Amino acid sequence: MNHNLHEIMKNSGVGRRQFLHAASVAGLAAGTLGFRDMISLQAAELRKQKKAVIVLWMSGAPSQMETFDPKPNHENGGETKAIQTNVPGIDIAAGWEQTAKVMDHFSVIRSMNHKEGNHRRATYKLHTGYVPAGSVKHPSLGSNIVSQVGDKSLEIPSIVTIGRANGAGAGFLGVNYEPFTVTNPGVIPDNSSPLVSTQRYDKRLDLLGKLQQDFSERGGSAVVNTQNAIYGKASRMVKSPTLQAFNIESESDSLKASYGDTQFGKGCLLARRLVEHGASYIEVVSNGWDTHTDNFNRVTTLANQVDPAMATLITDLEQRGMLDDTLVIWMGEFGRTAKLNARGGRDHYPRVFNAMLAGGGVKGGQVIGSSTADGAAIKDRPVAVEDLFQSICHSIKVNPNHENISPLGRPMKIVDGGEVIQELFA
Repeated sequence: MNHNLHEIMKNSGVGRRQFLHAASVAGLAAGTLGFRDMISLQAAELRKQKKAVIVLWMSGAPSQMETFDPKPNHENGGETKAIQTNVPGIDIAAGWEQTAKVMDHFSVIRSMNHKEGNHRRATYKLHTGYVPAGSVKHPSLGSNIVSQVGDKSLEIPSIVTIGRANGAGAGFLGVNYEPFTVTNPGVIPDNSSPLVSTQRYDKRLDLLGKLQQDFSERGGSAVVNTQNAIYGKASRMVKSPTLQAFNIESESDSLKASYGDTQFGKGCLLARRLVEHGASYIEVVSNGWDTHTDNFNRVTTLANQVDPAMATLITDLEQRGMLDDTLVIWMGEFGRTAKLNARGGRDHYPRVFNAMLAGGGVKGGQVIGSSTADGAAIKDRPVAVEDLFQSICHSIKVNPNHENISPLGRPMKIVDGGEVIQELFA
């Protein structure tokens, strides 16, 4: 935007979004701005807003009773105690003391539900919004979001999974929106430093292109294009100074200690750094939540890692002025049974579970929905996965009704059904 236009907007009190809308309408009316141009203009504007999502994924499905919907007054609650948070009237399970201190930033949904009780199918559902189908590999919500608002000029990946990847990838959207996986957070990714000079590295890439050209001309263009896309992204990243975003050593010792000297703690700190450098969608994975046996001790161990990291992430984002534009989501693929099994564990239970959201315009310090006193069913305000996805899109200003065309020629919405959870943004 040139200086004169900036002055016009400033003097007239018209905001950037209003101006772009007016310019789009005027351009269409005058015949100087086509529909595709308008869509491109709007997409560019979305990318400038620096909206981002951080998903804290509890792989294996956390027990709602040992996290944010305890039942200390019922036999199903077992040995789990409830603790007060900094919001009067909201209690959560013991072991989450640091999260309790920032509960005024969180909305807790205690009435999540769906129908998939298998880990693989439920994980797919909670990543794509769809159930698995043999005819199509659906893109994850993260890949869809990055395709809409990701900064295409970014030299590091816009979508990153930190930890053991177990969710859906880019599906039919292709390699440009496939998550970059970090298995060892806190250090520069392996094999990301060229072993030769930049000049020699570029010559090798040029030679590779020439070698591929003949194969491409003989019918292999699709394979070559895919490989070139991967090599292009990788080469831009390894030659970029922005690669240092992956290195957390420049952070203060006190901040690193606050996040915790664990893979999950380092992952959360890395997530903040990546968002700070322009990434749009980060998933940090905590494994081990499939507590069919020894539920209470195992949850205690896991909470000791997740609790300080999650609480510090919220305060860190807030102190840096990033929380309003960064949506943080804590969730797993389903919940656990209300009744304990014979091994002191809880089994798969998609009929009622909890999730939490903070930042991104979400109103904190509230509980949405509830479970029954015994924890076996939803008492009120059921929330579907599609409702959650609609709300995520609403938070970061992505159109959930945008349609991608599958390889079979079928239009598929980013979110098929559901509605925004209005209480989140009241």
